[in-house]
Amino acid sequence: MKEDILDTEIRIIGEELQPPKHKKWHWWLLAVGVVAIAIVVGLVLSNRNAHNDSATEEEMGVFEAQEQVMQSHPEVLQGWLCSLDSITVQATAVKDTIVNDIPLRIFVPLNSKPRLEVGYQVVEDRANNILVFQAADVRADNKKIVGAFVLRGKPLSWGLSKRGYCAILGDNVYVGVADNSPLFEQATEQGGYFFRQYPLVDNGRLVENEIKTKSIRRGLCQMGSYTFVVESETQESLHDFSQALTDMGVNNAIYLVGSTAIGWVRDTEGNGIKLGLWDNRIYKNVSFIVWSK
Repeated sequence: MKEDILDTEIRIIGEELQPPKHKKWHWWLLAVGVVAIAIVVGLVLSNRNAHNDSATEEEMGVFEAQEQVMQSHPEVLQGWLCSLDSITVQATAVKDTIVNDIPLRIFVPLNSKPRLEVGYQVVEDRANNILVFQAADVRADNKKIVGAFVLRGKPLSWGLSKRGYCAILGDNVYVGVADNSPLFEQATEQGGYFFRQYPLVDNGRLVENEIKTKSIRRGLCQMGSYTFVVESETQESLHDFSQALTDMGVNNAIYLVGSTAIGWVRDTEGNGIKLGLWDNRIYKNVSFIVWSK
């Protein structure tokens, strides 16, 4: 009987057509080589895909908190500040964010006028004030104001214990770093305001300070045409706080009294918020930077 041959089957008929037995090793070697090449290519593609996936996650920041975007993208803060231009109420815009793992709170006074005041009576005027923070330090020995200070054109204190300065002339606030600033004389001549504090950021560059202790920190900051206050919600060194402000894109910043120093805010919802520790300690020469109607 003739044996059937399937379509998928190939048979070699005749012994004279069979290949020599020693050539079978060539097929084994070829097969092994193909498998080895396939393994190598697979590993290369796997590593490349893993690298691409990692880069994609890093670029997209899928696991990064939304607030942290300010850390590497200062334009986000600039965009938020610009969005406040359309607000017409006299109040303080408040925003929480995280920079370099430091939780921060930003206070932006809206449609108000800045000035300095001396004495606690200013924090009691909550009908007209929308943002109040302690400004200059008070000496521990004689309880006088530390550094140069001008109140409505009248110098109350002199000296250069701290290189950072803030001058208020009319509705304009100037924040900078200098040993001698002509703004002190201009404040006295024009009925303006001036005080000294630790410098934090100078033209976008971090300023080092010798203080190494950690505390709640506050800074008077400027970015473009905007002036605002930033407060750390955790105890930080001046270096880390200054670095966070720099990474936010702040152009210039000086320190404000931190720790338990008191302040007051009225937000855009009309809520009054007390800041710091309000106790019975009274200092005759306590000073505040104030924004009011």
